Amino acid sequence: MEVISMSQLTAAEIVKASRSESKITGVEIIQQLFPDFMELHGDRRGSDDPAIVGGLATFNGQPITVITTDRGKSIAERVAKHFGSPEPGGYRKALRLTEQAGKFHRPVVMLVNTAGAYPGRSAEENGQGQAIAENLLAISQIPTPIITIIYGEGGSGGALALACGDQVWMLANSTYSILSPEGFASILWKDSSRADEAAEVMQMTPEALLKKQVIEGVIPESTDHQVTTAQIEAVLKRELPKLQELTPEELLSQRHQRYRKF
Repeated sequence: MEVISMSQLTAAEIVKASRSESKITGVEIIQQLFPDFMELHGDRRGSDDPAIVGGLATFNGQPITVITTDRGKSIAERVAKHFGSPEPGGYRKALRLTEQAGKFHRPVVMLVNTAGAYPGRSAEENGQGQAIAENLLAISQIPTPIITIIYGEGGSGGALALACGDQVWMLANSTYSILSPEGFASILWKDSSRADEAAEVMQMTPEALLKKQVIEGVIPESTDHQVTTAQIEAVLKRELPKLQELTPEELLSQRHQRYRKF
């Protein structure tokens, strides 16, 4: 077993690790942390995007809502889930579940690993930009504790739509950025082969983002997924009660101040 520290890898190596096939998955985290998880389906507008898995569970003796992006395992699953890139229905499903959690005063845990929102024609025709914007506006105003954990890639608005709550944490081998380093290099230098250089320039690693106070903290990561899950559990057990001590007014005020500083 090896626990990964922030300073061991270069930005390019972290990008590679965040995309690794051996990476812990959101479904794994749910199975280990929330064994009584019950999945809920649909956005109530005729869609049930499989790239978003969400539902009810208990944690530390209380009911919570858990939502994760899912890339799938088999080829068929990955194609259906667009390799973890949600369509508009996925974001609407996440919003529906978060609004439901707010109604019943349940904390929400978001688990994110996505290269970004699905950019296909069908997504654009069905209001991808609108769905992301609605999440940003609505979730930021739901008066219940919301913690996001980025456990792989956190790409662009596709990730931000699930990271607009009270706290954002990252696993040591994860990224959070406006676009991929390949895309950045293609736009800035017209040369995607300079992706490793772009990764350094973009400061998309947990250590860099923590220094800039974009995230609340970095969770140590291990090649043993049970150890990683235990680290996530420790953060949630420590941070959720702090947020639950706040009144709804205090919670929203603190949340809004968090984003205004950017």
